[in-house]
Amino acid sequence: MKTKRAVCPLVFAAFMLCFLLSVSSASFAEVAIGISVRVGPPALPVYAQPVCPGPGYFWTPGYWAWNDDAGYYWVPGTWVIAPVGMLWTPGYWGWGGGFYLWHPGYWGPHVGFYGGINYGFGYGGFGYGGGEWRGRSFYYNRSVTNVNVTHVTNVYNKTVIVNNTTVNRVSYNGGNGGVMARPTRQEQAAEREPHQMAVAAQTQHEQAASHNRQLFASENHGRPAIAATARPAEFSGRNVVAAKAAGAPYHAPAISPREARGPSTNVNRPGNAPNGRGNANSNNGFQKFGQPQNGTANNNRPSKTNDNWRGGNAAHAQSQPHSVSQPRQNERKMNAPQKSNNPPQPHQNRGHEAESRTPKGR
Repeated sequence: MKTKRAVCPLVFAAFMLCFLLSVSSASFAEVAIGISVRVGPPALPVYAQPVCPGPGYFWTPGYWAWNDDAGYYWVPGTWVIAPVGMLWTPGYWGWGGGFYLWHPGYWGPHVGFYGGINYGFGYGGFGYGGGEWRGRSFYYNRSVTNVNVTHVTNVYNKTVIVNNTTVNRVSYNGGNGGVMARPTRQEQAAEREPHQMAVAAQTQHEQAASHNRQLFASENHGRPAIAATARPAEFSGRNVVAAKAAGAPYHAPAISPREARGPSTNVNRPGNAPNGRGNANSNNGFQKFGQPQNGTANNNRPSKTNDNWRGGNAAHAQSQPHSVSQPRQNERKMNAPQKSNNPPQPHQNRGHEAESRTPKGR
């Protein structure tokens, strides 16, 4: 009898643990895998990168996720402890089959295709220029990441080129107004390598964001009060960075989130980018779904544009996302900064603002 009494609580505890794990997994799957939506995500907000907390942390850029009850919500960019030897390929929204489809991010030995979206801070649309692994230690490129050399000594300086064809903060690939990038052979090869999905800290970070109303696009209109954090799910305190501006004027969708939700899909990465040509400047916050015009991406010649963030203790402002063409395999030097079309942003006590850039014509 005593044995039965002892076993029952253990069985109940095991059942509850399995239940909680299944709920957590289902919740993350809803926002990260198989999501299709009839309206496009808002533009990427303008924000600064918080200083790296210490060695071993890896930057994961912010993105718009989806909730069936609230619509799009912002998942702040944050620093996470990286699996040794792994690089993060960000997730992205891509137009296809009449819907905007979510392609989840992953860890791997090389960075794959992430829609050509310029998330900033080393993610200029192709590859990652924010740092590199040397053995079991990660070294940070101070040209594009915000590190304090007093606490992080594994640093170097290397210029990073971003291939500019349009200047905007569009946050999705393909369709009407989306980035017209296509996966390169290098990105396709990275796609076939062994991958690891988001670590637990990233999952918890996204789930916490889904419950924070100030991160809902319907509340912040594309300018979240928590745009980036020093650590996952750290949504208060001095290490929280607010967005300086929305990436584009916000326009609320004409349909509810439930009406906007498309069917669940098995879409994975990367070769699902739609064929089509759109006006990249037309992404004004939410966009109702519209059939794209026919066209193809131009991945032949890189436009030489400065993407020169300054390192040190300063917080770096995110660069303007834009359509990205295929880069050459060898390293390239950057041109001098071009004149900004936007009014200069005031300096904060935490550092420099990145310059907006006017693209060169092809």
